Amino acid sequence: MKLLHLSDLHIGKRVNEFSMLEDQKYILNEILNIVDSEQPDAILIAGDVYDKSVPSAEAVEVFDWFLSALAERDTAIFIISGNHDSPERLSFASSLLQKNRVYISPVYNGEVPPITLEDAHGKVNFYLLPFIKPVHVRLCFPEAEIVSYTDAVDYAIQHMNVDTAQRNVLLTHQFVTGSERCESEELSVGGSDNVDVQVFAPFDYVALGHLHGPQNVDGERVRYCGTPLKYSFSEVNHKKSVTVVELGEKGDLSLRLIPLTPQRDFMDLRGTYDQVVSQEFYQGLNRDTYVRVILTDENDIPGAMGKLRVIYPNLMLLRYDNERTRGGGEAADVELVGRASPLELFEAFYSQQNGGPLSDEQKKYLSGLIEDIWEGQE
Repeated sequence: MKLLHLSDLHIGKRVNEFSMLEDQKYILNEILNIVDSEQPDAILIAGDVYDKSVPSAEAVEVFDWFLSALAERDTAIFIISGNHDSPERLSFASSLLQKNRVYISPVYNGEVPPITLEDAHGKVNFYLLPFIKPVHVRLCFPEAEIVSYTDAVDYAIQHMNVDTAQRNVLLTHQFVTGSERCESEELSVGGSDNVDVQVFAPFDYVALGHLHGPQNVDGERVRYCGTPLKYSFSEVNHKKSVTVVELGEKGDLSLRLIPLTPQRDFMDLRGTYDQVVSQEFYQGLNRDTYVRVILTDENDIPGAMGKLRVIYPNLMLLRYDNERTRGGGEAADVELVGRASPLELFEAFYSQQNGGPLSDEQKKYLSGLIEDIWEGQE
C-alpha cells in the first residue's frame, strides 16, 4: 500500500508580516501533481492544517480548494488536528466528508477507532490521534494517573486495542524525544511536551506532524515529513519534500522522498552594504527570493532597509553582525512590522541598538518630530 505523508501546511501563515498564501497555493498545486504521478492509496495530513485556530477566510478557501482537489483523485484522505488547529472547526462536516473518503479526527473523546483499508496483503488500520495534552486524556479517564505527555499518549494508545498481528498506521501530532526542533516551532518550557518513542511500538508506521524539519526518530518507522515550505530563516538549509511510504506485507516498509521546489525560496545574504548592493553580488539571484540580509559594516547604514528593498523586494529581515552586536552577545534583527506605529518601530530599533529604552524626554522629542514630518507631507 502506498501512502503520501504530509503535515504542517500552516495555511494562512505570515512570516515577518509577509503572507505565505500565494506560496502555499503554489506548493499545494505541486503536491497535487505528485499525487497524480504517484497514485497513492491514501494521503496522510498529520496536523497543523491551519496556522491559527481561527483561520482567515482566505486560508479556509485555500484548504477547501486543496481538499476538494484531493477528493477528486479517488484516494483515501486522513487528517488530524495539530496544536495550531481548532479540532472542532477542522472536523466540521466530517460525517459528510467520509462519504468522499475524507476522514478527519474529531475532538479527542477517549475513543480512536481504526479506519481500515485493504490491499493484496490484507488489512491496514489507520488510527487518527489529534494533538493531545495530559489534561485532554484525564478528562476522558479521570481515574488514570496521567502526568506527562508520554503518559497521555501512551494511555490513549493503550485504549485503541491495536491488533499487532495486522498492519497499523498512526497519525499523530506531538514532539517525540530526541527530535530536532527549529525556531519556527512553538517550544514548551523545559521540554515538558516530550513523548517517548517507545509508546509507538504497536505501529508499523507513525506519521508525525509538529516539527518542521524532515527527520526519522526510530529508524524509518517513526517519521516527521516536515513542512512543505520554509517558514523561518532557521529552515534555510532544510530540504523540503513529500514522504512516500510503501507498506508491503507485515514488517516490510520503505520510504522515498520527492523534493518540493517552492515558488520563492529563503536565503541569507551576508556582506558589507557596498557588497550587498553591488550588481556582481545579486546578479543571477531570483529577485523574488525571501531574504535576510546580514550586514557586516561596523557602522549602521541610515535607511538601509528601504534602500535594500529596492534591490530585494522580499527583504524580510535586516541584521547587523559586527563588533558592537557581537559584544552584546547576539546580532540584532530589524523586522519589518507593518502594524506598528513609527514611534513603536523606532523604540524597538533604539532598544536593539543601544541595549535600553528611550527616555521620556526622548520619546516626547521624537513624537513631536514625527508629527512635524507627517504635517509636512500633507
